[in-house]
Amino acid sequence: MIGADLGILIPEIVLSLYALGGLLVAVYISGDRLAGTLTQVTAALFVVMALYIGVTPDGTRDAFGGMVIDDGFARFAKIMILLSTAAVLLISQDFMAKSDLLRFEYPMLIALATVGMMMMVSSGDLIVLYMGLELQSLSLYVIAALRRESVRSTEAGLKYFILGALSSGLLLYGASLVYGYAGTTLFSGIIAAAGDGKVELGLLFGLVFLLAGLAFKVSAAPFHMWTPDVYEGAPTPVTAVFATAPKVAAMVLFARVVHDAFGGVVGDWQQVVAFLAVGSMFLGAIAAIGQTDIKRLMAYSSISHMGFALMGLSAGTEQGVSAMLIYMAIYVTMNIGTFAFILSMEKDGRHVTGISSLNNFALKEPMKALALLILMFSLAGVPPLVGFFGKYAVLLAAVDAGLVWLAVAGVIASVIGAFYYLRIVYFMYFGTNEDGLDGQMNVLPWVGLMASAGIMLLGVLNLFGIDGLAQAAAATLIR
Repeated sequence: MIGADLGILIPEIVLSLYALGGLLVAVYISGDRLAGTLTQVTAALFVVMALYIGVTPDGTRDAFGGMVIDDGFARFAKIMILLSTAAVLLISQDFMAKSDLLRFEYPMLIALATVGMMMMVSSGDLIVLYMGLELQSLSLYVIAALRRESVRSTEAGLKYFILGALSSGLLLYGASLVYGYAGTTLFSGIIAAAGDGKVELGLLFGLVFLLAGLAFKVSAAPFHMWTPDVYEGAPTPVTAVFATAPKVAAMVLFARVVHDAFGGVVGDWQQVVAFLAVGSMFLGAIAAIGQTDIKRLMAYSSISHMGFALMGLSAGTEQGVSAMLIYMAIYVTMNIGTFAFILSMEKDGRHVTGISSLNNFALKEPMKALALLILMFSLAGVPPLVGFFGKYAVLLAAVDAGLVWLAVAGVIASVIGAFYYLRIVYFMYFGTNEDGLDGQMNVLPWVGLMASAGIMLLGVLNLFGIDGLAQAAAATLIR
């Protein structure tokens, strides 16, 4: 019995043993010399584990009495998490080495955070949910403050830690209320207690506190306050990590909780999720307009995009979950390409993040400028790029669920948000003749930028089959 349970967790066990073993070995042999190798090995291991999960037989399995769930929904999310994290590690290695930040702790902490994310998306119990969430969060708190000599990096790590502790307290309080009224921490038991549509008020309060804690993790308004400062203050590779895999894990966990534990009372949580979606879309769209730092702008961009993903989730249907998965896959791909470019932004030998430094960049580097233009247009949802189809999927899910007002709000927010993406394009092509960027892009970031832009163009043909995979994954959640 225990062997079968552990067999379901082979990827998590392998990554955990690798991270712990890597830390022990690196400490004893002055591992900073091996940091580059460890980063590459970690990325390669992530890809191998993603391939292993990809060939896992279809079907739904559970371990430890239903506390851990291995289904198509979790496997889809795990593959996305592993591949996106591997991509970020590879595109950021040269930057980390040049900035003297490439220490052996970095890939090991990323590996532990990834294990936490994988536990989050497979959780079938509130205890496992919290364990995965904290394993991810504690690792990310440390790497946010990786630049120890920088006041802004230390401030980013401290703010993230304090506000993360607050969100964990909200989530734990909600979990205790749910346990008190449902009598169990298992999602299967909670949905049975709330499945008749007549939910006790205490259980609803528990649900609201759970959603508040999870909203912090996806940086949804009004629980977004940490995002701009942490994105701006953390080292750029760490910001790239924050903008990709953790968002996927938190959003998938969000869907797991509302459907697996509270799927029988969609009407009670739908309005809460819709409120978070509207607030996030508009706050991200409006607040980003005045930003002059591209990392801070990407923080507000992520808030807005999480609002669109929550719009799909608020539909409360299989179509809505499928749309959310499609949106997250597209969002992560766009962000990998965008941060590959941001990592290469240099002027006079130092890394810069000011948007004004992009002045007339297209005259010096037309190919890179074109790739970034494609990504900016895709982030804005301009047809026929793939980003448009992501937004179309969540808007259609909202309309089909009767949330026409939410879809209209999403269209308005998208139009507002297009301004700051087009502003970056304006700087690149029509900016003043001031001295702009002068750094060269290394091979892996260049590949990341071009591949991401290429996917945004070529994906219009059939979305590379992601829509079919997302629909099959959603079907395993909405049973």
